[in-house]
Amino acid sequence: MSSGEQVGTIAPEQTLPTGDTDGSETTGGSVDKPRRRWLRITLIVLLVLSLLGVGGVVASGFYLKSVESDIERVDAFDNVPEETRPEVVAADARNILILGSDSRDPENPGGSRTDTIILAHLPKGRASAQLISIPRDTWVAVPRSKEGRGGRDAKINAAYAWGGVPLMVQTVENFTKVRIDHVVMVDFAGFKDIIDALGGIEVESEKRFTSIHPPHRTFEAGLQTMDGAAALDFSRQRKQFADGDFTRIKHQQQVIKAILNKATSGGILTNPARLNSFLQATSGSLSVDKDLSLLDMATENRKLRGGNLLFLTSPTKGTGRVGSESVVFADDERVGPFYEAVRRDAVKEIISNAGKK
Repeated sequence: MSSGEQVGTIAPEQTLPTGDTDGSETTGGSVDKPRRRWLRITLIVLLVLSLLGVGGVVASGFYLKSVESDIERVDAFDNVPEETRPEVVAADARNILILGSDSRDPENPGGSRTDTIILAHLPKGRASAQLISIPRDTWVAVPRSKEGRGGRDAKINAAYAWGGVPLMVQTVENFTKVRIDHVVMVDFAGFKDIIDALGGIEVESEKRFTSIHPPHRTFEAGLQTMDGAAALDFSRQRKQFADGDFTRIKHQQQVIKAILNKATSGGILTNPARLNSFLQATSGSLSVDKDLSLLDMATENRKLRGGNLLFLTSPTKGTGRVGSESVVFADDERVGPFYEAVRRDAVKEIISNAGKK
């Protein structure tokens, strides 16, 4: 299902507060601690597979057991005032905030931004999963961090730079009114080696276009096989499309789903030797909050399949400008009912509200 968003030009009467809102002024949320390569490899692959709909990963639980105590943990909820947090409405559902960065993206060399923000809703029974992309330029109210940063309207990804993961959690909860249960941080550049280890993935391009980054690949319209470098290049492009970052989000969703489809159809999870080779050939990085258990997650999600994974985009009115900033404006009339359905674990309403214009 596509995001179904219409991107237009909106000219509100707001003006941009003093200061840069892209989060470049501080690196408040760095979690660059040294890690063993094999641990990063294991975690990024198994978390992606277990979280995003591959039931067979539970058979590989011994990997998770062996590394559970060594997982890099993030103080995701420290300094998030409890009185500001939404109440739990559907206790049997889970809402996981996935924060992705692309450390090798030529357009974003800085390490303090979250280029990808996904709210993963896992309903009761875990028969499906809805992954809701929140555009990184969405104009929202960012609460003030413990250090005194923020406290004003800005692009949503500025929250991470101003106050690290806790301020991002607080900002997303404030925007969606959905309580976040867990947080996962992924460097999506690590998917390159995953894709190569799979022998490439099949992705469909909506039109023919040329990458703005060297070596300036040309992507033909239609279904094609891409190696890791090409797939990442494909998922980074936005300037060649009228709806910019919305197309980038769509492409990234396509790549993630293609990885899952290839992994499940290739027999990797049922062949220990192939799984081991796959893990050894894969690189990446991942951090999780203090309470998340990958083994429990894999067990809970064992019934999920790639076909039950639905990508959505947070309702928006389109793009516009606030001062000198190009931003995305949330559709306030649709945001409320959409995230209220997420809170109540009303899957049919989530899908219905996402598709309304």
